[in-house]
Amino acid sequence: MNGPLKVALLGCGTVGSAVLRLLQDQSGDLAARIGRPVEVAGVAVRRPQHHPDVPGDLLTTDAHALVTRDDVDLVVEVIGGIEPARSLMLAAFESGKSVVSANKALLAEDGVALHAAAAKAGVDLYYEAAVAGSIPILRPLRESLAGDQLSRVVGIVNGTTNYILSRMAETGAGFGEALAEATELGYAEADPTADVDGFDAAAKAAILASLAFHTPVSAADVHREGISEVTATDVARAAEIGCTVKLLAICERVAGTDGDSVAVRVHPAMIPTTHPLASVSGAFNAVFVEAEAAGQLMFYGQGAGGEPTASAVLGDLVAVARNRLAGAAGQGPSGYADLAVRPMAETPTRYHVSLDVADKPGVLAAVAQEFAQHGVSISTVRQTGRGDAATLVIVTHSAPDAALSDTIDALREMPAVVGVTSVLRVEGLS
Repeated sequence: MNGPLKVALLGCGTVGSAVLRLLQDQSGDLAARIGRPVEVAGVAVRRPQHHPDVPGDLLTTDAHALVTRDDVDLVVEVIGGIEPARSLMLAAFESGKSVVSANKALLAEDGVALHAAAAKAGVDLYYEAAVAGSIPILRPLRESLAGDQLSRVVGIVNGTTNYILSRMAETGAGFGEALAEATELGYAEADPTADVDGFDAAAKAAILASLAFHTPVSAADVHREGISEVTATDVARAAEIGCTVKLLAICERVAGTDGDSVAVRVHPAMIPTTHPLASVSGAFNAVFVEAEAAGQLMFYGQGAGGEPTASAVLGDLVAVARNRLAGAAGQGPSGYADLAVRPMAETPTRYHVSLDVADKPGVLAAVAQEFAQHGVSISTVRQTGRGDAATLVIVTHSAPDAALSDTIDALREMPAVVGVTSVLRVEGLS
């Protein structure tokens, strides 16, 4: 191999066009870092007429033919979705090409099989851009922290929901109003379902957990709740106890009598304003890692957008290009631990509950008794009166999520409880 390394680019949308531009603008530096020039062999798109800025001789609608061409060395996949991305990746591996991808949905669904195919072919599959945009988090989990044991990875990994919740906290707006603002500013898609219902964050959580705990985790293993039910009251209640509301991807190793397991969940939660993640506002992302030896680590930056994501793609491209020139593939993720995935019902969590109750003797005791009957211990309770009614704000100790959920259902049936006005999980409180 004496000529330039040839790259097949699959997709030329927001991220793909930024990758193409950076490959051209930084060609000299990339050649110096890799040891060989890098050239784009072709760009596969569905509608070539929509890409007038791309040289016509590079554009093709036959992605399969492009990735299997003899002169192509590396493949960059930024088309997203499950198919045809999966088939194209497998075709690339079978043709001896390493792949750099930003496809979180595919990797969360079928990462094990894709890694097996890449290993069988002796090539690389890198995907730093699949989680948290430009933030380098996957390689630190896979390589830098490989000698440590991680206990927890907690992240704000969706910029759209973080922007919405930030605006709700800053302005007192409701979810609908904040979503409309995010849509107008381009932070939310016309159909925001993948973001606001937690699908995007769940896919990223699966990838993070797989790497952190050396255990295959798919998106189907992730408990998922979105933010559409978060109200202005929830946000206000959080502020009253020195907290803010964030959509968190939480991956943790949980000890049990029958051995350790992995719990992976995505849901809105109150976190103290003193926690490093609480200060992450707007469309930014951050990932907080807790390790046995390294302690607490924080990774912060832009989690989406063309150029930030393209930066992560190019970082992977440099790595796999160097590996190809060295004649070897890099180390893939390890699944040796193969821990069981703990169901959400058995996962220990804490709840913040706000109740409107009748303001009369014995109500607090009856409410406390309901918690006790379900094996849930109360950490703090605060009561404010309003004539014939009162508000109870209760924060629990840790308990299995099913016990907490059952307690809320029972409270709703109590005659003295006028209404359960706010229920959110709590993270990071001592």
